[in-house]
Amino acid sequence: MKAVTPPHKSVVCDYSIEELRRVFNEKFPHRIQDHDRFVSMMALSVEIVFTPPEEERDESENEIRDASDRPILRAALAAKVDALITGDKDFLEAKVDKPKILSAAEFLQGNR
Repeated sequence: MKAVTPPHKSVVCDYSIEELRRVFNEKFPHRIQDHDRFVSMMALSVEIVFTPPEEERDESENEIRDASDRPILRAALAAKVDALITGDKDFLEAKVDKPKILSAAEFLQGNR
C-alpha cells in the first residue's frame, strides 16, 4: 500500500505559541493547563518553526501595520512557506507578495 502525502504541511512559529501563552496567562490563568495540552496535541501534526531575530528582518515586514505581527511574517519567510493563513486584517490588507496571505475561507475555497 502506497503512503498518501497530505497536500500541505502546516507550520506555526514559536512566536505565535508564546503569544498565545501570554494571552492565556492574562485572560485565563486558571486554564493554562488547557493551553499546554492544546500545544502538545498540535505539535503532533504541525511543525513548530523558529522565529528569526529582529536583525534578520525583511523589508516586506514594513507592509504589516501592527509591528507585533511582523515576527510572524519573518518566521513564515524563513520557513519558506507558500501561504500564510490568517484572520488578522493587518496581514490580509498588507501588500505582501510572498508568502501568499489568505483568509481561512480563501484557502478552503482553493484560492492558493
